[in-house]
Amino acid sequence: MRPDSEVGTVPSKPRVALVTGAARGIGRACAAALAREGYAMVLAGRDHHSLGAVADEIRSSGGTATVVQCDVKDEDQVRDLFSKIRNIFGRLDLLFNNAGISTSPAPLEKVTLADWSAVVATNLTGVFLCTREAFALMKEQEPAGGRIINNGSIAAHSPRPHQIAYTATKHAVTGMTKSTSLEGRRYGIVCSQIDVGNAATDLTRRMVDGVEQADGSIRPEPTMEAMDVARAVVFMASLPLEANVQYMTVMATTMPLIGRG
Repeated sequence: MRPDSEVGTVPSKPRVALVTGAARGIGRACAAALAREGYAMVLAGRDHHSLGAVADEIRSSGGTATVVQCDVKDEDQVRDLFSKIRNIFGRLDLLFNNAGISTSPAPLEKVTLADWSAVVATNLTGVFLCTREAFALMKEQEPAGGRIINNGSIAAHSPRPHQIAYTATKHAVTGMTKSTSLEGRRYGIVCSQIDVGNAATDLTRRMVDGVEQADGSIRPEPTMEAMDVARAVVFMASLPLEANVQYMTVMATTMPLIGRG
């Protein structure tokens, strides 16, 4: 396994992108897609071994990848992550706040404080910590500015049954997206949100067998490939900082969102 500080061939002034939760699923697909667009990638997550495999794939295709093991809910680890970005690259052009977790569905009255706190710590506090550090770096770098994309989820505006913690955090991410957009205007820092519905990842594997619907029935739901999300993220990232896709919903075409309440 390569150490954190080892990178591939770095252009003189590469565009630098950080993807959290980059070890698998949407994060992995987006990291690979952004690397193909010429970004020097910083891959962050808790599973160093899996991150290394993603980095090796990027490097084998001629890209640049740096691995930093980081739990986004840990303030010290997040600060260390951004310190490494400063030391290696001196700037950050794109942050994709992708890391997130969920818990097993449970009726509201049976949700434990431990489960609630775990989801809030990763999905909300983790996004805040990474956004705060990215904002500070983007504000001071030359030239100033950059783009932050938050993974909001369909749950940011349309909840599933028995998912109160996940739904609450994703609604809160929308508020954070708005606040970051507002505060970033004077510094050329752009913030947007992509709401993903039923990408085929570990979190959605149970949908093949069936998940609870709003009417209490259990039905399987269609999914789409994580690379479909990556294409959308690449498009959002491709715009100049003078333009922004403030919100985008990308979903499996026939998932039961339309009419879900």
